[in-house]
Amino acid sequence: MYQREYERRVRTAVVGIGSHSYRNILPALHFLPVELKAVCNRSNRDMAEKTAAEYGCRWYQDTEEMYRNEDLDAVLFCVSADRHPSLIKEAFSHGIHAWAEKPLAVNSLQIEELISLRNGLVAMAGYKKAFMPAVRKALEVIHSKEYGDLQSMLAVYPVRIPEGNTKDWLNNGCHPLSVLLAAGGKVDSAVSLRNESGSGSSVLFFENGTVGTLLHACGPQPLEDYHFYAPSWHLQIDNTSRVILQRGIPSVYGRTTSFVPEGFDSGALVWEAQNCKATLENMSFFLQGIYDELLEFFTCILENRMPQTGSLEFALELTKVYEALMESRGNRISL
Repeated sequence: MYQREYERRVRTAVVGIGSHSYRNILPALHFLPVELKAVCNRSNRDMAEKTAAEYGCRWYQDTEEMYRNEDLDAVLFCVSADRHPSLIKEAFSHGIHAWAEKPLAVNSLQIEELISLRNGLVAMAGYKKAFMPAVRKALEVIHSKEYGDLQSMLAVYPVRIPEGNTKDWLNNGCHPLSVLLAAGGKVDSAVSLRNESGSGSSVLFFENGTVGTLLHACGPQPLEDYHFYAPSWHLQIDNTSRVILQRGIPSVYGRTTSFVPEGFDSGALVWEAQNCKATLENMSFFLQGIYDELLEFFTCILENRMPQTGSLEFALELTKVYEALMESRGNRISL
């Protein structure tokens, strides 16, 4: 739906209107049940004033002043992770639902504090990859009875393993981790292996027996790939825009002469974005999951329910996995 078609809207402010917010978050609001009341940008008054004029709302440089003057239901934070905890706590103190870009915080202790202060409010982190249409299709398939039990997963992503706790790894490594956690559930333990350049693999052992591997790849883009393996079928996500479900080809070794048997119940099914029309599904904030994660946030507010994927608990689990991988250095760390 388009914003103008919704009967009920969430009164919302956006804090942080830099490049990412301007390219992805603000345009996505045209398709969501929101009424944009204000934008806030601490460091650049001219940017705040011009953006507010463009979107027909008020502008601020101070969040406390914004909360005093605006009747808000929710706030979106698009600032650096080290500012998220204090800003979210401030929003909670005013009884306002909060969404923040990934990563939610720089350590798990900060997220545990936010959980203790949430007091029934809806709070989410922007782990967009877990909400990508391709991943949502993958989750639909792997949770079907025809798929069988998920045995293992592989995520290939261009992020190196640092020698210590670094902000860059959490900023980017959280993307493939969020996909693996959305599919595999709770992690029991984890180990990371790296060479001198930072290339290597991180292995997650899930409580349900699934094993997930994150291959820290290097090289030119596109370089993002996901695989989900089960005894009956396996599924691949190629470059976020192509989903391939391999259902197998009936064969007898040494006897079968054709790789295309009769019928339509074997072989591959392929879904991919259309790029020949001015369609919505090939726009980045749809293809990359930004729309879907924000829709879940606002829908939870309107329906008075709590989110699952992207919740504070999900963010806590992901951050604990990240911390275990940073500690690992080749040793298996229990969560």
